[in-house]
Amino acid sequence: MERLQKVIADAGVTSRRKAEKLIEEGRVKVNGSVVKEMGTKVTPNKDTVEVDHVPIDREEPVYYLLYKPKQVISAVSDDKNRSVVTDFFEEETRRIFPVGRLDYDTSGLLLMTNDGEFANLLMHPKNKVFKTYVAKVRGRPSKESLHRLQTGIELEGRKTAPAKVKIKSSNKKTNSSIVEISIHEGRNQQVRKMFEEIDHPVIKLKREKYGPLTLENLRPGEKRKLKPIEVKQLKEFAVT
Repeated sequence: MERLQKVIADAGVTSRRKAEKLIEEGRVKVNGSVVKEMGTKVTPNKDTVEVDHVPIDREEPVYYLLYKPKQVISAVSDDKNRSVVTDFFEEETRRIFPVGRLDYDTSGLLLMTNDGEFANLLMHPKNKVFKTYVAKVRGRPSKESLHRLQTGIELEGRKTAPAKVKIKSSNKKTNSSIVEISIHEGRNQQVRKMFEEIDHPVIKLKREKYGPLTLENLRPGEKRKLKPIEVKQLKEFAVT
């Protein structure tokens, strides 16, 4: 038997954390009865589990790498009818969702899956999976400013974890620089806020790496399935 929230996440309905919220809200039924107890265990493929009156089916796990364009929401739906990342997967019948998120105006590498356990493994703060961004910023950050980024900056009452930072190029005519920064946290708009704190606001932002994965050979809006070895590497990357 397995915990109810894990079964829901493994079926690709949502993440395990959100599944727990669905249970608390009384939106989950087991064999026709509403269940709100968080410790409930069920037998997959034997007990009937429903979320919002829709039976879930355990699906084969699937893993994608998407080059998310700008002005696309990292969600499965949007109440303002804006483009969402699942729009690029119309042929995919399984209920996939993004692993974490990229801001509306940030482009780059985004993982998509129906494997809630895999998503939770990558997103858990203790596992420290580094994501690398390339930012075009105003001005040229000084050594002191870069050091602040590297050692941690106070954001909303909490210091950021150490980051890896280097300037790739600068342009005096446009008064801008290209800076590469790697972080393992996932706070809301964290990279943009970090650069704002050192007075070098972001003009353009792109995520180029997620752990060992890159955007190689992909253009905005394109995607590919992850190879089994890549899924294995990501899992190993998250626990080392």
